[in-house]
Amino acid sequence: MVVFGLLLIMGNLLFLWLRRDKSGVKELLLQSQGELAGRLASLSESNLQEQNRLFAALNEQKLAVLKLMDEKLLAVAKSVGDGLQQNAAKTNETLGALRERLVKIDAAQQKISSLSEQVVSLQEVLSNKQARGAFGEIQLNDLVTSILPPNAYVFQAQLSNGKKADCLLKLPNPPGAIVIDAKFPLESYYALRQAQNDHEKKEAERFFRASVLKHVKDIADKYILSGETAESALMFLPSEAIYAELHANFIDAVEASYKAKVWIVSPTTMMATLNTVRAILKDARMREQAGVIQKEVGILIEDINRLDERVESLGRHFKQAGDDIEQIKTSSGKINRRIQKIENIELGEETRPALIPGADKE
Repeated sequence: MVVFGLLLIMGNLLFLWLRRDKSGVKELLLQSQGELAGRLASLSESNLQEQNRLFAALNEQKLAVLKLMDEKLLAVAKSVGDGLQQNAAKTNETLGALRERLVKIDAAQQKISSLSEQVVSLQEVLSNKQARGAFGEIQLNDLVTSILPPNAYVFQAQLSNGKKADCLLKLPNPPGAIVIDAKFPLESYYALRQAQNDHEKKEAERFFRASVLKHVKDIADKYILSGETAESALMFLPSEAIYAELHANFIDAVEASYKAKVWIVSPTTMMATLNTVRAILKDARMREQAGVIQKEVGILIEDINRLDERVESLGRHFKQAGDDIEQIKTSSGKINRRIQKIENIELGEETRPALIPGADKE
């Protein structure tokens, strides 16, 4: 507005100047000066008010920003505090878990130490022939008792030739009772494992083969008795490593055991053999009970036939009941029609019809 006023005054001055009206120009200048002073005072007051308003707005913005910054700082401080607490809790949990693991590691170290002592003790046991034989017999005992029923075996069974079998499996004929004898050629196996050169290896192989064949011959001579035991026997090796070595590198010794009808078994193959024996015993018991089973089956067939007769009789009763229900429906229909006729007569909607022969019979 001030600029517009200035332009207007300058236009008027130019107009008067062109008309050469000096008195008018002077008067107009004085008038314009007064108006300009008033407009400048108004503009100054307006600027002052605007500045005050801007200052107030800036103060409000400043306060809002400070408040927002305080809120953000409080939120950040709270978040940092919560994070520190969570980290402290997780750190405590981690330390607790670490302490537990250390305790378990200590316990495991103690167990390892105990196991080392047991291994040393086991080596001492296996170094003694009698103790080694007892170890094989105990392992055989555990396998047999865990798979077969008590009436299917006898430990340390006395045979007619005066020999005692480590275990005698009582199977029906055929094949008959089978002897299991535990053997543990550990010394020859150790010699084979510890051989350093070809000469020592050949000597160890010869020693190992001879030990196995001697055990096979002893079992065949002592525990295969015609008419008393089966035509074969089992040689139990309580070591998978010795069994694997024998079948991998001493096939001739294994074939010799086949010819002598002495089957060499390890703990794993022994379990499979005993499960087969259990199946044979179960089949034998089923054959013994075949008469009882046949009798029970006959009784069951009679019960089934009796059930069929009763079902057939029940079906006839159901059919008769269905016929009776249909007759009841027929009688109910007749009654409903007669009631309708009576209602029609009472209302006068129709005259009584002439009786037709057989109208009441349907």
